Amino acid sequence: MTEQKKILMIVAQENFRDEEFFEPKEVFEKSGAKVTVASNTTKKAKGILGGEVKPDLSISDVNIDEYDAISITGGGGSRQYLWNNNELQDIVKKAYEKGKVVAAICISPVVLANAGVLEGKKSTVFKNDETVSILKDKGAKHKDKGVISDGKIVTGRDPKSAKEYGKAVLKAFN
Repeated sequence: MTEQKKILMIVAQENFRDEEFFEPKEVFEKSGAKVTVASNTTKKAKGILGGEVKPDLSISDVNIDEYDAISITGGGGSRQYLWNNNELQDIVKKAYEKGKVVAAICISPVVLANAGVLEGKKSTVFKNDETVSILKDKGAKHKDKGVISDGKIVTGRDPKSAKEYGKAVLKAFN
């Protein structure tokens, strides 16, 4: 990367999946990208495995024009805090419309589906009846693979895919 990319990472306030946050973040930062973290509040967010991160800003304060990509971390907390967050869906829609990289891992591709950006797109998601049916209901072409890129949309399936997902997000800039 010649110019420094700015990546906005969204994390659930509680029960985010540690590997799906920390591993892509490391991949992003090693490439020279500047990472900003957002959540529902700026209080310390806690991962399922005990990892903690203090968000830089709340989702309601995000200006997507300041970023080149958005990456939404998975984990059980995504269902509770992120799936139906209207502000986050608006941010995702704007990012997509402006040609930015839009990415989500684990159960968080549901956020992308709910925002309307997966229609007609190949994507993956942590596989359970609920997540797969939401993606299909919203017009996504679900594939049970580790990481799928469809243009500037990147989706990852699970914690094992976290590093590969991070690399795919960076590749989507090209």
